[in-house]
Amino acid sequence: MSKVKQKITVSVIGSHNKSVKVDQLAHKTGNIIAKMGCVLVCGGLSGVMEAACKGAKEAGGLTIGLLPGISKKDANPYVDIALPTTIGFARNAMVACSADIIVALPGSHGTRSEISYGLVYGRPVIDLGNWKIKGMIKIAGIKELEKSLRTLAQ
Repeated sequence: MSKVKQKITVSVIGSHNKSVKVDQLAHKTGNIIAKMGCVLVCGGLSGVMEAACKGAKEAGGLTIGLLPGISKKDANPYVDIALPTTIGFARNAMVACSADIIVALPGSHGTRSEISYGLVYGRPVIDLGNWKIKGMIKIAGIKELEKSLRTLAQ
């Protein structure tokens, strides 16, 4: 029996807060992930998570949302597979660990915890949020994202 090759999962992490610039960055990120044939994983709620999922869906991609609560109804409308975890912020460890690659956009403490978990778990973490954290992969911007993802996905 041959083993089925798993698709590459890319976690997109960032703020709940709305900002036109960051939403556009997240949307483009999701779009690139989907066009590469990767699966987008996120926290499943609003802000960066929703914008990234929307970008992925517009490109025909698959999205997974790891939700903090008990209801699938909490997921943003662009999540294909909503997985309620019931563990609140502790789900940040799951968002990081379920990824083959993590893309970190601007955010706050929750995003920083996901970055830390990603680095602890040995996941490559791409810095699109000007984090300046040792161990992250710094790229100049969205134009370098696809190249960096392709290199890491090999």
